[in-house]
Amino acid sequence: MFPILAMRQARRNLRYLPGAEFPSGLVVASDLAAVCGEARDVLVAVPSHAFRETLALLGTVLRPETRVAWATKGFELHTGLLPHQVARDVLGPRATAVLSGPTFAREVGAGLPTAMAVASRDAAFGTELAQAISGPNFRVYTQTDIVGVEVGGAVKNVISIGSGIADGMGFGANTRVALITRGLAEMMRLGAALGGVRDTFMGLAGLGDLVLTCTDDQSRNRRFGMALGSGRSLGDATSGIDQVVEGVPAACAVHEVAAQRGVDMPICGEVYRILHEGSPVRAAVQALMGREIRAESD
Repeated sequence: MFPILAMRQARRNLRYLPGAEFPSGLVVASDLAAVCGEARDVLVAVPSHAFRETLALLGTVLRPETRVAWATKGFELHTGLLPHQVARDVLGPRATAVLSGPTFAREVGAGLPTAMAVASRDAAFGTELAQAISGPNFRVYTQTDIVGVEVGGAVKNVISIGSGIADGMGFGANTRVALITRGLAEMMRLGAALGGVRDTFMGLAGLGDLVLTCTDDQSRNRRFGMALGSGRSLGDATSGIDQVVEGVPAACAVHEVAAQRGVDMPICGEVYRILHEGSPVRAAVQALMGREIRAESD
């Protein structure tokens, strides 16, 4: 947990975003009940492994009518549930929304033009949330496909590791674009199997987030993959990032969910085998390139 006192005094997150000063209206607090007890809306931004625990704490202080949104990405590791399913499990029925899309915190903090999506089955909540967080350099689009938005946020981290591995091995732009394109196909197959809308994956929370995290070195997952591709060990690659690499547990969760649903995801499968079964990176390349020729639409 970040030192609350340090953030109060510095009016910024000195560890992760030192260049972004907090807005004047933002209050740094440590009493969850005092902050959330009377809140109309709550936005949760924690890694996926801490999502259930955070919601459980919130559940003790929220009013029944309080609306909850989150920017958490990824399946829950031990259950394979998407965040909205975890939220319903912990908090019961209430208005909820998910925020996702191609956003690097440093660029948002610097006020650079950015766009993302908010998905909610409660149209009023989705619209009000989008209006509340939009600004001169931050635009939010609304939609209702929570499943599609969440699947995009989970799968893109795994593909990003694969793209980083390829770049670390020195493969180049052709390989990177092939991985992005075929990775998108895998994302769409899994999303459709889970009830997502295929068009969602061509938007900000699908293709947009996938391209961003596969091509820019601000992506922790990409940098982690590059380290593996250049020959560093799993431990060395992890320690070199010094933050949570969401794609590592996501690879395991995506692999399990895909197997349960009978969805073919060869790229995600090879990333899983590299990370969790010790498969050599070159063996993964050979496995992917040696697959049976098939129609691109399959």
